[in-house]
Amino acid sequence: MWKILTPSGWVNGVIQADENGRIAQIIKKEGAFNGYIIPGFIDLHVHGGGGKDIMQGGDAINIMSQTHARFGTTSLLATTMTSSPSSLKSALKDIDFFMKKSRYIGCSRVLGVHLEGPFVSPDKLGAQPPHARNATKKEIDQLLDLAVIKLITLAAEIENNRKLIPYLIERGVCVQQGHTAATYQQSMDAISLGATGFTHLFNAMSGLDHRYPGALTAAMAHTTYAEIIPDFEHVHPGAILAARRAIPKLYAVTDSCSAVGMPAGEYTQGGYAIYKCAGKAAARLKNGTLAASTLTMDKALLNFIELGLTLEEASLRLSTYPAEFLGIKDRGRLEINAWADYVILDESFKLQETVIEGVSVPL
Repeated sequence: MWKILTPSGWVNGVIQADENGRIAQIIKKEGAFNGYIIPGFIDLHVHGGGGKDIMQGGDAINIMSQTHARFGTTSLLATTMTSSPSSLKSALKDIDFFMKKSRYIGCSRVLGVHLEGPFVSPDKLGAQPPHARNATKKEIDQLLDLAVIKLITLAAEIENNRKLIPYLIERGVCVQQGHTAATYQQSMDAISLGATGFTHLFNAMSGLDHRYPGALTAAMAHTTYAEIIPDFEHVHPGAILAARRAIPKLYAVTDSCSAVGMPAGEYTQGGYAIYKCAGKAAARLKNGTLAASTLTMDKALLNFIELGLTLEEASLRLSTYPAEFLGIKDRGRLEINAWADYVILDESFKLQETVIEGVSVPL
């Protein structure tokens, strides 16, 4: 018997999937406690894993999605870097090719693309390559023709970017503010136009100065959704708790790089060399700049628990809220006809098994 977390609360029993990988029944059953079953993790910000970077194309997407499945991620957005037009188009074509496979086993389901740049601030690149540019309808249309883009991160202080927010919404793309030096008012203008999310809250954005408030202030005061990296290096635990109190549907992302699932050493991201150090959750450039995280979603769960969140709340922030942000109703929840995407945890909340569309993934 497992304790299964459903939208209406805990149910003791087992999950039965149909031949298509959807939940056919949640059968109530009593017996010895075997562990917890909660919705599979949904990560909307994934750059790589297993030694591979999304921007490399080819087999990188397959290896990345296999790697994250081992850590409980049942679906994700393949996240690109700010790059040249040719490099970006090449990456999108490869992601599209991978997504059009009839069905892939042992991999996190790639729901689409998170375009993190190139429409960002050249002054807030962080570890992004220096290819930032203003958004144009022409380039957006070209990119949307190449792959299913679910989410775009942009800098709201750039007028061209703000003007195109309604068009992106019309095309079915969610918009987040990030890598931005926007003033509070510019950020608020973007929110009013439909930019409802924020990318890796606190990182690479204008801040919370009490006289010169920026994008972070707008997020904390007005938004419902924002992503955050709970690795305790990108954001201090106290700041995570402050954001949780201010933003109702704050949700976790890994912002993970090629070094996920790999030993300490040198790896690549967006053409840069990045370094993973033993015992550290964040990878860095050679100059010490935070590059990306090596966080996995099962570790994010344990970090949330360490902060005092219940398992129920942590599950919302790892699964349900990111699905809701994208408008997805059949993932991130365990109910009849939803995809049979779930993770099995032991009594200490450690990952024991990942099930994606009804199929168990070897850890």
